Amino acid sequence: MAVKPSIPKGTRDFYATTIAQRNYLKQVLQRNFETFGFEPIETPTFERLETLMGKYGEEGDRLIFRILNSGEKVKKADLNALEKNDLRAFSDSLSEKALRYDLTVPFARFVAQYQNEIVFPFRRYQIQPVWRADRPQHGRFQEFVQCDADIIGDRSLLQEIEMIQLYDAVFADLKLPAVVVRLNHRKILAGLAEAIGAPERLIEFTIVLDKLDKIGVEGVEKELIDRGFDPKVIERLKPMLELTGTPEQKLDKLDTILGGFEAARTGIDELKYIFQTLQKQGLSAVTLDIDLTLARGLNYYTGMIVEVLPPPEVKMGSIGGGGRYDDLTSAFGLKDKSGIGISFGFDRIFLVLEALNLFPKEILKNTEVLFINTDVAALDWSLQALQQLRKQGIAAEMYPVETKFKKQLNYANQKQIPYVIIFGEEEQKQNVFVLKEMTSGTQTRHSLETDIRPLLNR
Repeated sequence: MAVKPSIPKGTRDFYATTIAQRNYLKQVLQRNFETFGFEPIETPTFERLETLMGKYGEEGDRLIFRILNSGEKVKKADLNALEKNDLRAFSDSLSEKALRYDLTVPFARFVAQYQNEIVFPFRRYQIQPVWRADRPQHGRFQEFVQCDADIIGDRSLLQEIEMIQLYDAVFADLKLPAVVVRLNHRKILAGLAEAIGAPERLIEFTIVLDKLDKIGVEGVEKELIDRGFDPKVIERLKPMLELTGTPEQKLDKLDTILGGFEAARTGIDELKYIFQTLQKQGLSAVTLDIDLTLARGLNYYTGMIVEVLPPPEVKMGSIGGGGRYDDLTSAFGLKDKSGIGISFGFDRIFLVLEALNLFPKEILKNTEVLFINTDVAALDWSLQALQQLRKQGIAAEMYPVETKFKKQLNYANQKQIPYVIIFGEEEQKQNVFVLKEMTSGTQTRHSLETDIRPLLNR
């Protein structure tokens, strides 16, 4: 019985034009990464499970695609755990590897593993696919490409500024308008947690806060109450979540409200410095804003947090994000290596460019010349001319079989090949070839010694 051709939900096939557009986007990203002094690395598709687990929070860990053990390793399955109905322990015993969830944790592992070969501060970029067992929807896939840039090795705030400038440079290069870069700071969130009397529950607090865009203020209040937070304290939180004004005005208001909390004080001062410096330098493509609901939901951020929103006319979630992490590599035995990283949501940026019709018109390198297959006697000259064009950088091909002239012309039309070369029986007698321009139908005759390339209107 034939298998119905289909692919898993959350994955996609790509045709030639789409691949050309994706390559264009990748080239823009690579060019800007390298202009900013980042160098490329690649890491394996899958990592040891222990490398990934515990780095993304409870919800993130649930989205990791595990790889089942095979062969002899299957015998290591913990059947006692299964008998005790400890499904988590039994599941862990069936898997020792997992597909990477993001590029940041594998990067931290990479830095720790090759620390003696790396020059710090280390600036790397990485463009590779990642996998998440998330519910597929528009702009959210289970297999997608991430594009990360990280600097690891010290804690200079100049690096925060550079990362925002990198966003600005890429989106300016892509001619993407009205992009908003939202900023927050993990230490400001810590101050908020102190202000509501729950500093020890910061992670739990930020996980809920990060859902504000999805479930609204009432939903956040309800979930916080369900988790045991004091309703009266939550009421005091509202004014801080509804700040208005310019980023500078918002930070000044926060200074008044949270300035007495040391953690928040540090975060506010750092964001003020970042905004003031960027204001002096100027940004051409992005607008900055402060958003206290921005938490990113990941455990490893310790400083500035950033999230990028697309132009408002495109209904899409964030198209980038990242932040400062101070101790991620310590999980792999390398301490005191603060880092900062940002990610470009490759697939979502692609969808935004597509929706706004911002891809260059002539992006796919299509066949420019088709040699009509007429008879065996024509092959020698046709193949030589074909090879000469290819050496000159002209995309050319020959129809593979001798068949009806109309069928071969129809093939050229379907593939939008602009030129056809005919070297049939009559042309062979006269030692000429015919160059047919497919759009206009114009035909010209030329001697066999004629250089074809200058005849093409390119």
